Amino acid sequence: MVLLILLTCVASSMQAQGDMSYRRNSLATVLVYHPEDEFGGEIYKAFDSLPIPDKYDDHTIAGARVINNRNIWGVQRRDSGYYKATYGHQLTASELQANAMHTEKLLNDAGIAKKMVAKWFGYSGGSVDEATFNTILIQERGQYNASDVDVALALQTTRGLARLSDAGEELLGQTFVLVNDITYITAEQEAQAAKVAMSVLGGLLDAFTGGSAGREMASAAGKIADSFTGFKVKTHSYLYQLEWNDSIAAIFYQYHYTAKPDPQKIQAFLDDNTTFRLKYVAHEYEFDKKSVLKGKYSRTELVRTICARSMDKNIVALAKQYEDFKVKTPVYEVLADSRGRIEGYAAKIGMKEGITDGSKFQVVQRVLNPETGKTKYKYIATVKAKKGAIWDNRYNAVLEEAPDATLPYTTFTKISGGEILPGMLLIEGKYRKVVE
Repeated sequence: MVLLILLTCVASSMQAQGDMSYRRNSLATVLVYHPEDEFGGEIYKAFDSLPIPDKYDDHTIAGARVINNRNIWGVQRRDSGYYKATYGHQLTASELQANAMHTEKLLNDAGIAKKMVAKWFGYSGGSVDEATFNTILIQERGQYNASDVDVALALQTTRGLARLSDAGEELLGQTFVLVNDITYITAEQEAQAAKVAMSVLGGLLDAFTGGSAGREMASAAGKIADSFTGFKVKTHSYLYQLEWNDSIAAIFYQYHYTAKPDPQKIQAFLDDNTTFRLKYVAHEYEFDKKSVLKGKYSRTELVRTICARSMDKNIVALAKQYEDFKVKTPVYEVLADSRGRIEGYAAKIGMKEGITDGSKFQVVQRVLNPETGKTKYKYIATVKAKKGAIWDNRYNAVLEEAPDATLPYTTFTKISGGEILPGMLLIEGKYRKVVE
């Protein structure tokens, strides 16, 4: 079993129609490594080799990539570590809550929230006398003009403050940490459990009959169990959100932010251990009894494939449970026949994002409210995934020769609404920021 922490900085994503750039979710990942586990090393290798999902921008935090559970970042030592779900033991509600709160304290003690804010504002590091901040990353990921998020200018006008507030709400306020607690079940564990169970049943049978049929049955069952091969995981995911509001932003801009060297402000930022915090918001659990893959992978690739798919499933489930965590993706192409009649709409999402025949999405367009200077999302239409045209983009689906792995995209058909154009966003289910 191993704990994975995905530091997930999530920025709501919208873009002008016809423009394939959009505000992606930003994701950083951290592994909590359990060296005592048989598969711990291979899970570590799997984690280290997995790419950041293409629906996220990489927001990896330097120095927080790997955590050894025996010495957690040097900020906290807990002899019992995390409560670990082992074979035959499910985590109780109290254990889940303890893990969630333990991790929240760990993240905050390690200053992860402040490090994420520092990355958003391009903190240069180095000497206190020379360090500065900038808004380059916010400009790039939010598609703002430099003047829109120029802090010095923004603080002088109401409209400028509104644009800074919009950037905070759209980007920093949607910054997440996702902690994945992965427990593995091997074929050997299941085989051993099967042999023990059959031995007990065989002994009872012999006790009643006075023969040896029970022992013979247990021996045969043991051989069958030993021949089974596979690896399955149970994944508990804990979601945390960066606390960012107008009050926190005001503290940062007034006392910390500086685009030119200012040792006093930089030192104040480095010493501030209370303003920037992460809070626990949601939990998700995933276990697929059918996740066993046979005969197609080496042991290392087997671990990598199943871990990748398990994490993807929990990200999908959390997005449905907690709407700020929703993935948005642009309409890639309007599909038409030779006569120009629209047959559907293409998007680069699929089974990896949990798309099924019944999946319905809002199509929305990002607009700027001229009065408030803030982003709004205008409802355009409702679409659903077309049966038989859902892209299987799960990890290693092509290697498995899955039937729909070679599709270039998923096709959607319109249920209701107006004209859909490339670049408009698809958001699954309802989204509170959408206005009619």
